[in-house]
Amino acid sequence: MTKPATATDSATRTVHFDRQRLTIEDIVAIADGSARARLSADPAFRAQIQRGADFLDRLLREDGTIYGVTTGYGDSCTVTVPPELVAELPHHLYTYHGCGLGELFTPAQTRAILAARLASLSKGYSGVSVALLQQIAALLEHDLLPLIPSEGSVGASGDLTPLSYLAAVLCGEREVWRDGERVTAASALAAAGLTPLRLRPKEGLAIMNGTAVMTALACLAYSRADYLSRIATRITAMASFALDGNAHHFDATLFAVKPHPGQQQIAAWLQTDLNCDQPLRNEKRLQDRYSIRCAPHVIGVLADALPWLRSSIENELNSANDNPIIDADNERVLHGGHFYGGHIAFAMDSMKNAVANIADLLDRQMALLVDSRYNNGLPPNLSGASGPRASINHGLKALQISVSAWTAEALKLTMPASVFSRSTECHNQDKVSMGTIAARDCLRILELTEQVVAALLITVRQGVALRAAMQPAGTLAQLPQGRLAAMQEALSAHIPAIVEDRMLEPELRQLLTSIRTQVWSLYE
Repeated sequence: MTKPATATDSATRTVHFDRQRLTIEDIVAIADGSARARLSADPAFRAQIQRGADFLDRLLREDGTIYGVTTGYGDSCTVTVPPELVAELPHHLYTYHGCGLGELFTPAQTRAILAARLASLSKGYSGVSVALLQQIAALLEHDLLPLIPSEGSVGASGDLTPLSYLAAVLCGEREVWRDGERVTAASALAAAGLTPLRLRPKEGLAIMNGTAVMTALACLAYSRADYLSRIATRITAMASFALDGNAHHFDATLFAVKPHPGQQQIAAWLQTDLNCDQPLRNEKRLQDRYSIRCAPHVIGVLADALPWLRSSIENELNSANDNPIIDADNERVLHGGHFYGGHIAFAMDSMKNAVANIADLLDRQMALLVDSRYNNGLPPNLSGASGPRASINHGLKALQISVSAWTAEALKLTMPASVFSRSTECHNQDKVSMGTIAARDCLRILELTEQVVAALLITVRQGVALRAAMQPAGTLAQLPQGRLAAMQEALSAHIPAIVEDRMLEPELRQLLTSIRTQVWSLYE
């Protein structure tokens, strides 16, 4: 495993954690190593944090009853913990929740999780110490990343089991990634000059009883979905050109009468790419098939959803979402359910539906491009072979089968996770969000759809070249602003024309890296 980019060796900006509002882009930048996380040193901010911890200390001295501090957890809230055992309770919380399974979260996902939890605790309503916040920030600074299993959360009381791995690492237990290797948390903290924490009475609960995992994954999903809406639009433009389609389907006046702004934006991008101002040739098909003509309507659903998806995700990111909430200023302990991840669950269930529909759209576009009955004169399977060798070359036949497989799997995963609430923990957690499962499903659908995108980039690169060869010289280069020509040139630099059959997996993997690192600047 190669060493990941870290905040200490590649960051270009700093994200400050205090009570100010953070953005999705802040979390994504920390996740990919292009930004470093810093806990605010502002005295007023740190005093606000300390007031919550001091208030809890005073309640304990006055024999106050505090959920999760002097009582057991969940349904065990009726169990009173003797004063001499109160200090041990946080250790037991993260210990018995150490039962996660499944794949480990990636380093980038783990950075996002740590950043999302630090953001919530920095709001000052969790009753934690400044030292705890400093320790989380230090993990990010030194890129010491808890090994967190991805499965085991029902999304209320928050992400208890996965976040128990963060709590344990803060205390020098379990394992971390360091420079791409698995090492014990104790040794990693020692090497970084950090001392394992001894959690204060509410701090185990504060770390674990929140929505940091699902929210972190949602931030990463949002960034990928936003880029997907753009690259799917560019692919559609190239597919339309390859099919010798009708650019007037994207006319501004046409879309003015159905005023969904995201849909209009997609149509405007296509209109500019394809030059709708050119007169319609009489020999063109009057109406293209739906996967081309209705592409703005399909991609536009995601484009129109992105603003409210951002609102829900960023509101959750900037919330205090554990229980109980500590209102130190008014000296109140407020018992509620802010750990419930319903907004993230709905956002992720909605996003995965819109994303999977884009996979399906591109799958249909590919089906048109490779089928000589519908591709308006292009060779079967877009093979570039000619003469006798055409009989043994099969072009993109197998790639189209793979695209169908990836699309089918993406569509299969669109069942809303949030409707599968289960009553757990002696019916105390009797209605749960399943937000983390929804977020994981969404990331898998994005992964599959990006695989479809990679295949379509090979397909449209081949289709555009074949169509250009059939047109008057220079047709492709004369497209407005050269945007399709520039994209074709960028693709051709890495994807040779397919004349003789060849293994495409290496090129697909290279394209996936380009898609996920968003190397092409699209429609800025």
